[in-house]
Amino acid sequence: MRIHVTDLEQNEILKEDAFSPSGLHVLPKGTVIGIDEIDLLNRQKIDYVEIESQKSATQSNVLSAAMKSHIELAIRGYQSIFLEALTSGTFDEEYVDLQLEPLLQTVDEHRDIVSLLLVLEREDVSLYNHSMQVGMLSYYMATWLGYTREECYAISKAGYLHDIGKSKISPTIRNKTDYFTDYDRQELRKHTNLGYDIIKNSMNDETTALVALQHHEREDGSGYPQNLTKPDIHPYSQIVAVADTYLNLSEVKKGEPHRPLLDILREVSEMGFGKLNEKPVQALVQHLMSNLIGKNVRLSSGDTGVIILNNPSDIFKPLVRVGETFHDLSRERNLIVEEVFL
Repeated sequence: MRIHVTDLEQNEILKEDAFSPSGLHVLPKGTVIGIDEIDLLNRQKIDYVEIESQKSATQSNVLSAAMKSHIELAIRGYQSIFLEALTSGTFDEEYVDLQLEPLLQTVDEHRDIVSLLLVLEREDVSLYNHSMQVGMLSYYMATWLGYTREECYAISKAGYLHDIGKSKISPTIRNKTDYFTDYDRQELRKHTNLGYDIIKNSMNDETTALVALQHHEREDGSGYPQNLTKPDIHPYSQIVAVADTYLNLSEVKKGEPHRPLLDILREVSEMGFGKLNEKPVQALVQHLMSNLIGKNVRLSSGDTGVIILNNPSDIFKPLVRVGETFHDLSRERNLIVEEVFL
């Protein structure tokens, strides 16, 4: 898309090389536009550039056609499973496998988990989309923790179905986005027991049912519905709880500012000391942080740069290169990474 330089916005991406009127090569194709880049284009008297939206560039570079198709299949499939549970209190287990297996086969081929999660981030994530993402992220985490392929699939399936009990919650409460009364919270909490019953009535699988029951339990006994502590929470439930928590924190709420990814990871990491199990928490944090190296970021100063290194003393304060300048965020405490993008 051809656009005048005065209309450029930060984080847009150059679709073609930018040349000055005299033929000087100013910026290469793929450059992420920031304040400095706009200033450079103006100084070189460049009026128009070709850009592509960040969303289209991200989608085309990160998601293959097969993965896009399987993600949509898993989301639509979950909607059908959810509606079946709503009307009959049960679902067809074979239909669950038909939706989930193709997705996980594609996921096996995609290891850049940060890019994938950034693509899936959007406002008003539906319950169906959220359940697909929990199933997918649980699969990744189980793989990182060394579970067998069969166990990884079982954990992903449990993550995919963890909120199925919400089908029996009043849609007025289930779909609420604003203030929750105490009554609303108590009603919504029933989804864990309801999910256990629906899965038990649909599958001969106690473990998957336990994950639906336990994914809001916390190791210090502060969770629900049974106030379980660490020894009594199933390992599969511990993994799904971490995936569910991370994705709930990272979902963009309508009308609210986007939370910085590193802030979310820090919060999840802190919850690994008493709330969530430390093993899946560390697996998630370590793999996402390692995947962040080389990613484009926008700092609180407005500058855009690239993460070069994670600081061992504070992994949530990386070393960022902006142009030819390096910023050690563990020392420059006034700077934070406000956004990660592709």
